[in-house]
Amino acid sequence: MNPIHLQGWPNAAVRRYSPESGVVLLLRSLLVLSSVLLVLRGCSEVPHAAVPAGARPVAVSAAAPGPAVLLRALLDTAGTQANHSDSLRGLSAGPAVRRFYGSQPVPVWLTAPDSLSAQAEATIQFLTRVRELGLAPAFYHGPHLQALHDSLRLTSSLHPGQLARAELLLTDAVLQLLTDLRRGRLHPYTVSPIERATGLLFRPEAVLRAALATTDVPGAFRGVQPRHREYQQLQRALAAWLQRPVPPDSAAQWQWRYETAALNLDRWRSEALPDSSYLLINLPAQQLYAVAADSLRARHRVIVGAPATPTPTLSSSIRYFTVAPEWRVPTSIATREMLPRLRHDASYLTRNNLRLYNQQGQPLDPATVNWQQVSARHFPYFIRQAAGCDNALGNIVFRFDNPYSVYLHDTPTRELFWQANRALSHGCVRLEKPFSLAYYLLQADGQHVQLPPEDACARQPVPRNYPLRHPVTLYIRYATCAVENSRLHFYPDIYHRDEMLRHRLFAVGK
Repeated sequence: MNPIHLQGWPNAAVRRYSPESGVVLLLRSLLVLSSVLLVLRGCSEVPHAAVPAGARPVAVSAAAPGPAVLLRALLDTAGTQANHSDSLRGLSAGPAVRRFYGSQPVPVWLTAPDSLSAQAEATIQFLTRVRELGLAPAFYHGPHLQALHDSLRLTSSLHPGQLARAELLLTDAVLQLLTDLRRGRLHPYTVSPIERATGLLFRPEAVLRAALATTDVPGAFRGVQPRHREYQQLQRALAAWLQRPVPPDSAAQWQWRYETAALNLDRWRSEALPDSSYLLINLPAQQLYAVAADSLRARHRVIVGAPATPTPTLSSSIRYFTVAPEWRVPTSIATREMLPRLRHDASYLTRNNLRLYNQQGQPLDPATVNWQQVSARHFPYFIRQAAGCDNALGNIVFRFDNPYSVYLHDTPTRELFWQANRALSHGCVRLEKPFSLAYYLLQADGQHVQLPPEDACARQPVPRNYPLRHPVTLYIRYATCAVENSRLHFYPDIYHRDEMLRHRLFAVGK
C-alpha cells in the first residue's frame, strides 16, 4: 500500500502509516495541534493521546512533535494577520523574527540531544544583566526565559514544547534588544544620514546571524551600541554605579537616579553623534563642551532658554563668527516685549541704541509712528541694534543654520554666568568667555589670526566676519545625566521632559 504522510508537517516529523490506522492518524493530528496550542499558551506539559481500545498500535517517532516542528507551527501566520499572530505569541519583534528564520525555520539556540546550547545559556544570562545598559529584563521576556531555563535544567526528560518556546522567545528577545540598543526605545526611528547615504539599513536579524558565528555572542550584541563619547562614558559609569550597594534608607532615590541615567542612555541612542570632534551644548548642564578626537578640550558656562522660551535641540555647523555684530531683533521679541514699551514711551528704542526700519530697510523715527495703532499681527517694521557695549549679542556671535533663529553669542550681562540656574534667555545661547572659543575654533581650523581686543570690538562701527575653512559640528542636546570625572552627575530637568519618558520607559519594566 502507498504510504500516507501527515499533511502540512515535514516528513521527518512522523513515520508512515497504513490506511488501517486512520483513526490513530486523526488522533495523532489532534495531538500535534494540541501540542502547538499548549506551546502558544506557554504550558510546560504536553498530554499524550490515548489509543482507543481495539486499535492496532502504530510506530511513531516520538510522543509529540519535536522542537523544530513546533517552532515552524509557532511561526506559521497562515489564516491570520501577522501582527495579530505576533500579539498572540507574545512577540515584540515579530517581523524581524520571521525574516531571521525564513520559510524553513531551523532552531539556532538548541543542540543535540535537544537541549539549550552554550550560546543560549550565555545569552539568557546576558539578558538578566541588561540593567547596566539602562534597560529592564522584563522588556525581553526575562522572567519567562528564566523560568523556562530553570525548568529545562530540572526536568529529566526535556520537553520539545518547552524547547520550542524557549527558542522563539530567545530569538524575539535578542532581536528586540538589538533594535533598542541601536535605535532607542522612546523615540520614533528615523533613517540616519549614514544609512540614507549608503542605503545600508540596520537589520537586527543580520547582526544575530553574525553573532551566532562568533565565540562571544553577548559581546557582539554590545557592539551595536552607539560608539560616541557621550554614550560610552554614561554606559560605563552606570555599570560601575550598579556595582555599589544600595543604601538601605535611600532605595527610592537610587531608583530615581537609575531611571534618570537609563532614559538619558536611550536619548543618546536615538540622537547619536557620528563625529569625534564637535561642540556640544547640554541644556540641563548649562555648559558647552569642546570635544576633539573624543577628548574634552574646553568647557564654557552658557545661559540657555527659559522654560517659557526653551532652546531647541538641534544639529548644525558653525561656518563663521562675527565680531562687533549688529542685532536684528526677532519679531517675537519686538512685538511681545518692545511694542508695549513703545506705546508708553516712543524714545525707548533711541535710549537703548535700537534703530527702527520699515520693510524696505529705510530708517524711521520712532516718534513719528502712532504705536497705539500698531499690533503684533500688523508690525510692518524691523528693529536693529548697532555694535556697542550694550549690544544684546555682546562683542561676538557664532552663527549656524537652523530653522529657529537661534545662535550662540556673547552678552553684556556676564554676571549671570555665576548663577546656578542659567535658564534665562529667549532661546538663544549666551556664552561665557566667547573669545576663548573663537581662538579655539581658529586654531582647530589651522588659522593664526589675531582678533581685536574686546574693548575695541565695542567701538568698531562695522561688523567683521571670520569664516572657517572647515565648519565645526554643533550639537544642542538635552541630557539630565552625564559623566563628570568618571561618575554619574545629575542636572535639573529644566524643561520638565523626563517624567513622561520615565513613565514610557519603565511602566513595562516594573
